[in-house]
Amino acid sequence: MSSNYYIPEQSKYPLLMSIFMFIMLFSFGFVVNGLSNENVSPISIILSLAGLLGICTIVFLWMRTVIIENIEGKTSPQLKKSFYIGMAWFIFSEVCFFAAFFGALFYIRVLSVPWLAGEGDKGSSNILWECFEYAWPLIHTPDPTQFPPMKAEVSPWGIPLVNTLLLVTSSFFIHWAETAMHKGERQKMIAWLAATLIFGFIFLVLQAVEYQHAWVDLLLTLNSGVYGSTFYLLTGFHGLHVTLGAIMVSVVFFRALKGHFSKDDEFGFMAASWYWHFVDVVWIGLFIFVYVV
Repeated sequence: MSSNYYIPEQSKYPLLMSIFMFIMLFSFGFVVNGLSNENVSPISIILSLAGLLGICTIVFLWMRTVIIENIEGKTSPQLKKSFYIGMAWFIFSEVCFFAAFFGALFYIRVLSVPWLAGEGDKGSSNILWECFEYAWPLIHTPDPTQFPPMKAEVSPWGIPLVNTLLLVTSSFFIHWAETAMHKGERQKMIAWLAATLIFGFIFLVLQAVEYQHAWVDLLLTLNSGVYGSTFYLLTGFHGLHVTLGAIMVSVVFFRALKGHFSKDDEFGFMAASWYWHFVDVVWIGLFIFVYVV
């Protein structure tokens, strides 16, 4: 059994990836704090971008090595099975990641903010802010001097609804691409992958437009109290995941143009497809609990 299991050579990629991830996340924390204080350090921005560039480079080189090994026939069925298991655990970790943020949103809306308004057995009875009444979203913050109020909440029936339709439709597109791959219909597979990418990138552009409208026109910033914080935290991390998913689908698209993937060699395609479906499901939850409810 061991002779059929390919063991790759020692690699520096895991160590380098850890270093660049630390640089990006550590410096990005200073960027976020700077946005809150309206004093962003140029050094933190440069380090964040350098860390991100390093991560992208390592991912490219690492995945290139794995793809070459697969093309050379070094990946045994047992190794391919481990790829599927690894991707499943990765998506499970992402489920836990977003579950924590949804849990925080639930705690804020159902427990902590009502307590500040004096509701329930643990209510503070207006100890902190007199005459504070619970409402969601908190358009009028209890302390306007510290948390400048926004003008209005973000409407779910504009860009958010369009983005929901885009992502849900793109899920059908990538599913049809998968079906075409299994049937050996390469041109259809490539066409549906292209459609998935187009809808994904339109989503990201519209997300940026919505952010500009919310920040400038509605005055919804990170200083707008807990609503602004949770809004940008949830939608921002989801946008980051959509970007990652779009990159994965782009790689699959260009590999498909080169003749890669078939029903007997499908892992790279399936990994991107699973991840794309995952970000679509998360967005439906965001649309319901952040925008609508």
